[in-house]
Amino acid sequence: MGEALNTAASGEVADKDIACAVHVLKTEAKALEALADIVNDEFFKAVDAVHSMKNTAQGAGRLIVAGIGKSGHVARKIAATLASTGTPSYFVHPGEASHGDMGMITDRDVVLMLSNSGENNELSDLIHYTRRYDITLIAMTSNPESTLARYSDIQLLLPRVGEVCPNGLAPTTSTTMMIAYGDALAVALLERMGLTPEQYKVFHPGGKLGQKLMKVSELMVSGDDLPIIGQDALMDQALIALTEKNLGAVLVFDGQKDLLGIVTDGDLKRHMAPDLLQRPVTDIMSKNPKMIAQDALAAEALDIMTKTPGQYITSLVVTKDGKACGMIRLQDCLQAGVA
Repeated sequence: MGEALNTAASGEVADKDIACAVHVLKTEAKALEALADIVNDEFFKAVDAVHSMKNTAQGAGRLIVAGIGKSGHVARKIAATLASTGTPSYFVHPGEASHGDMGMITDRDVVLMLSNSGENNELSDLIHYTRRYDITLIAMTSNPESTLARYSDIQLLLPRVGEVCPNGLAPTTSTTMMIAYGDALAVALLERMGLTPEQYKVFHPGGKLGQKLMKVSELMVSGDDLPIIGQDALMDQALIALTEKNLGAVLVFDGQKDLLGIVTDGDLKRHMAPDLLQRPVTDIMSKNPKMIAQDALAAEALDIMTKTPGQYITSLVVTKDGKACGMIRLQDCLQAGVA
């Protein structure tokens, strides 16, 4: 009987927890919809100001993002997102700014300051500094009458919706909107500058992002490491080249250095016979090997090797301007973490 009551009580608690989660998510989703409805030319001005600061006559500026408390944590996230998408950006703590870090900010920079109320005392020194040195100040706040908003050049206003916290005190809905608005700013700037996946990799050289954006040219085998034989060679020479280079394949070229075909381990197995070593390589080679350009992503090469129906491919011929220039192997892609 006691176990049954405990089970029923646990079920009620679970239902309550789940209902709470759904309420929070739906409430914050509505807040984001409300934010989307009020985005206006001020957002364009913010994007334009940040984009323009990177091309000043005095040199490139940076976006300085600042905030206190939970807004400070969001500011750090926004700065990190912007930096990773091509906009030089730093977080500056307003309190530390008042004790020397203000010197990090130049008149070429733009300051983005976050405060839901716009009335934090800790922000006053930084606000005054931007006004004194004519530094563009972008305010992200829900209070257009606040000190921060009134002294700013550009206002990114948040809709006045209550926090989803039962007491209406803990920053929840407001910080969700700030994060989303920061993402919108980062993506708009990314699109404005036309950042490509290859350029994006420059800011993410490590981790899965960097690995998946590696180019074929970074992993391919080329030059003296490439196993090559001429079209008049016999298979005994092909086997020597195959063994010496240990890449699982040999490329066959004609006298004009044009690729004729490829001899792989699989070709050896398919043509195994007593006279194999005395046969011309042109009889054994595959004449239309799979190819990929050297400036393609390594992930594309991996897809071709692993997803070609009915074929087991462990290497691709790499081309430059239509000419064979190297080879990329399945093993190299996997070891580099491209998968």
